[in-house]
Amino acid sequence: MFFRRIGDLRTDHDLTQIKVAVYLNMQLSVYRRYEKGEREIPVWALVKLSELYGCSTDYILGLTDRYERA
Repeated sequence: MFFRRIGDLRTDHDLTQIKVAVYLNMQLSVYRRYEKGEREIPVWALVKLSELYGCSTDYILGLTDRYERA
């Protein structure tokens, strides 16, 4: 579920995959694997994405459908 959410959040915020990869200080290919669901997202990246998008980590993980501020 998280891979759909991070892709949707990225497009909702008009960001490219490369911009998010740079924000996370990682290679684009690694970030792409997160969005495709090919790799599990590490906790530190999950926390940084919740800060970037202003939502809870639970929302990104699909544990809640409420888009709450982190």
